[in-house]
Amino acid sequence: MTGATTGPDGVARCPWPGLQDPLYRRYHDEEWGRPVRGEQPLLERLCLEAFQSGLSWLTILRKRPAFREAFAGFDPERVAAFTAGDVERLLADAGIVRNRRKIEATIGNARATLALREHGGLDALVWSYADPERPRPASVEQVPSRTRASTELAAQLRGYGFAHLGPVTVYAAMQACGLVDDHLVGCHRSRAA
Repeated sequence: MTGATTGPDGVARCPWPGLQDPLYRRYHDEEWGRPVRGEQPLLERLCLEAFQSGLSWLTILRKRPAFREAFAGFDPERVAAFTAGDVERLLADAGIVRNRRKIEATIGNARATLALREHGGLDALVWSYADPERPRPASVEQVPSRTRASTELAAQLRGYGFAHLGPVTVYAAMQACGLVDDHLVGCHRSRAA
């Protein structure tokens, strides 16, 4: 079983950010698992998790500044107004992951975010699936790739017109946005440390 790992700095962490890459460690220590609230930040996280599908999260993390620039800071109104010309511009942008389906899904997800405002908004929907009381895992083997809540949230999002967000991708977003705390017991970021 793989539990929290103590790095050369003497700090115990979840093992997934590794010990060498400071960007990945900083993301783990300062961002992953902290509550993310608000329409725009949640849209960004959901879209970046969709772009990550099939790739390393570190790849997306390194490209995040370029993604933010390319997608107008993930402002839903601005991204929802993107045209076919914008899709072509994004497909030529080497700073991001150039995948037509994921680019078009991001634009569609911005449009769905705007439509969701009539039903309480993205923040209310996503946070209705928070599970702050779930026990923290002791090892990476105890961390699920999907849950009943992520399956239900993914279905709800698809029902509102979101795309490229299955239960596994949605669970990764739930972890990243603090809806669940999957920092391992013993990790300095776990409430159970």
